[in-house]
Amino acid sequence: MALAQGSATASSAAVGFTIKQALDAAWQRSVAAAESQGRYGRARAEQLLAQSWLSAPASVSLSQREGRSGSPSGRRETELGVALPLWNFGARAAGGQATEAESRWARAAEQAALLRLAGQLREAAGAAKLADAELKQVERHVANLQQLAADVERRVKAGDLAPADALAAKAELLSAQSQLRSASQSSSAQHAAWRLLTGLEQLPGAEDVLQAPPEVPEVHPELSLAQSAVDLWQRRVEFAQAQRTEGPELSIGVRQERPGQGVGAQNSVVVGLRMPFGGEAHRQPRIAAALADLETARRQALRTRDQLATELSLAAAHQQASDMQAKLERERASLLAERARLIAKSFEAGETPLPDLLRAVGASADAEAASARQQAGLQLAAARLQQALGLIP
Repeated sequence: MALAQGSATASSAAVGFTIKQALDAAWQRSVAAAESQGRYGRARAEQLLAQSWLSAPASVSLSQREGRSGSPSGRRETELGVALPLWNFGARAAGGQATEAESRWARAAEQAALLRLAGQLREAAGAAKLADAELKQVERHVANLQQLAADVERRVKAGDLAPADALAAKAELLSAQSQLRSASQSSSAQHAAWRLLTGLEQLPGAEDVLQAPPEVPEVHPELSLAQSAVDLWQRRVEFAQAQRTEGPELSIGVRQERPGQGVGAQNSVVVGLRMPFGGEAHRQPRIAAALADLETARRQALRTRDQLATELSLAAAHQQASDMQAKLERERASLLAERARLIAKSFEAGETPLPDLLRAVGASADAEAASARQQAGLQLAAARLQQALGLIP
């Protein structure tokens, strides 16, 4: 009996299909993409407001007075004016800096969202490849047992083996077929999860194996997002402090007076400036809230750096361990496959009983499955290191 051999790989990974293409497809379907567009829209609206010379919408007023007590009959006074809310000194510049910081934060948030989605894709692709590798090994094991069962049945009919051997071979085959159904269901479930994320059937190829640097890169999207949040709240604090009181209001209008009794109308221009005062207490809660958010952002940035450093260290160590384990499992699978082949020859020559062969075939199949799982795990470990380094495909 010839035993099928070979290392298991994820056969469903399409040639030339990359994780970047999968990320592009998944991003178009994700909720994070819509949220990113909303952040950009808000930042653009804030920029337009900061570029305006008015701190609030202008207003138009119209008033008219008639028949003042003790005045001649027909007296009328009409006034038309425009009120223009102005920025406090330095508030417009502070507002512009705050909107620029919000734009930078929106860009950083988009990159961080892309990285998180890439992490989901890497995990989903790794799980699907692992399920495919296990399915392929079980299929190979079933094929070997089918061939063995047919051979045993032939030899039973020829009188070389006892009927109990045929029953044992058939039982092993049924057990392997049950495992095949379970592996097929697991593979289908993992592929369904992948389709839900990307809308695609293909799985991407393996990512390059990298060496981890000793520290987290400063361009890591999560770190950039945390630093952008600190800058954003710093600018918002400065903007809130520049608006301690309500801004001044300039009013410009025209007034027309009709004294009555045949006297002609008299026109005049009215210019006024309203300067609020004593409003600092009313703005203080807003400043305090901005300061609290700033302190929270600073602590979150420090925590993010420590967390990323820990994740990078663990990912690098896991990749090294996975590489060593993959080599050991490949060697073990090769040895047990050769052992099963030799025992199969011995069984065909009538020198080895069937139970010994079944145990050897089972051990070889288990080793092949373990090697396939470890190979898929090595690819996933490399992808997780890419994720820990903040590399977006």
